[in-house]
Amino acid sequence: MSLRFQINLRIVLASLIILVLGGSVAVWQARGAVSKEIDSSLNLAAQLIQLNFPQARQTAFDVSAWLPRFVSLEQTRHLQIHLKKAGGEMVKFTAGQQLPKAASAPPQWFVDLVSADYPSIEQQLLTADGQHITLFIQADPLDEISEAWKESQAFFISLGFMAALTFLAVNLVFNKAFKAIAVIVDSLKAIEQGQYQQKLPEFATQEYDHIAKAINHMTDVLDAAHKENSALTLHSLQIQEAERQHLSQELHDELGQSLTAIKVMAVTAKKPQADVGQITDTVIGVCDHLIAVVRSMMRNLHPLVLEELGLKASLEDLLNHWASRQPDLSIMLLCPDEVDQLDAKMSIQLFRVVQEGITNIVRHANASEATIRLGIDGNQCLQLEVTDNGLGCVPVSINAGFGLLGMRERIKSLGGEFAIFTAPGQGLRISAAIPLL
Repeated sequence: MSLRFQINLRIVLASLIILVLGGSVAVWQARGAVSKEIDSSLNLAAQLIQLNFPQARQTAFDVSAWLPRFVSLEQTRHLQIHLKKAGGEMVKFTAGQQLPKAASAPPQWFVDLVSADYPSIEQQLLTADGQHITLFIQADPLDEISEAWKESQAFFISLGFMAALTFLAVNLVFNKAFKAIAVIVDSLKAIEQGQYQQKLPEFATQEYDHIAKAINHMTDVLDAAHKENSALTLHSLQIQEAERQHLSQELHDELGQSLTAIKVMAVTAKKPQADVGQITDTVIGVCDHLIAVVRSMMRNLHPLVLEELGLKASLEDLLNHWASRQPDLSIMLLCPDEVDQLDAKMSIQLFRVVQEGITNIVRHANASEATIRLGIDGNQCLQLEVTDNGLGCVPVSINAGFGLLGMRERIKSLGGEFAIFTAPGQGLRISAAIPLL
């Protein structure tokens, strides 16, 4: 069911309700007005008869002279006057009232609704020639009901005209609104297909203009996030390829040469004059070197200590490794034992975040002190902070590096929130909060 149909249906229902209520009020008011007018005419007729023919004095009068003047009064147009002669003959005496034409006559149902039981007046009179006649006066509301019907028709026509204008105005507004909605929907479809350069125009309607500005802002954010993710993905692929190249080089330079040396030593040991003891010592040294190389490669690929001893021990091993390489940098770790209870997925991601944070400090911060805080608060939320007292930077330039972007994505993958606080000369603080429940 479309919005246009729903609104038009409600307008029709509202117009019908107004029509019924207005019609009821119009009939009630018409009934009251007719009754008031008829009562007024009957009361005036009764007063005139009482004034001219008091009960205490039954004098003869000239019917031909008095009745025409009586029925010619404006107030008697709603009355039917009959004379009953002494012989029983009924004569209708009227001032020439004209009944409404059939085309303008009110329908019978309207007459039935507006009409009521009206009283009648009966007066015994004595004519000038000594005849006794009876004057009957009854209500004739048809003329007043016709006027009420005309007013009701005008009311209903006005209501219909207003409803038509309302329909027209609403549909004109809808046509304009639907055009704007169509433009917005087309733009959203384009955005859905990745066309983030699609921009909505300005609309004359304030509400639609607010929506357009919000969608344009959303498009800019999506475009920036898409470009950022694309760059991060490309960077990740480049890092992966570089790591593969480095691993291949390490295998060729270290393992390949060492194995070649062991083979040469083994061939030499087969000769009778070979110094087996010296060859054995050389092979042992080469093997020790290979073990150190393999351990270094394994640490770079995946920290086995993380699975064997837990997150805290892995972080301590990481800091000891950097402490041996950067003696001028003092790194403090504040971490409770309970972090070892975290699942493997969260542990490796936290380890990589701390690893990247320390790498950034060593490369860019020129700091002398760094602190890593890791713990679980009372709301079962994991809190991580990496701070340093280095150079800091302007906040707008933070997103220039891929390291921080990778850290943010790792925290987001865990459902957490990531924030960076820095200023020139005031160091840098990385904060992350990850809900555990």
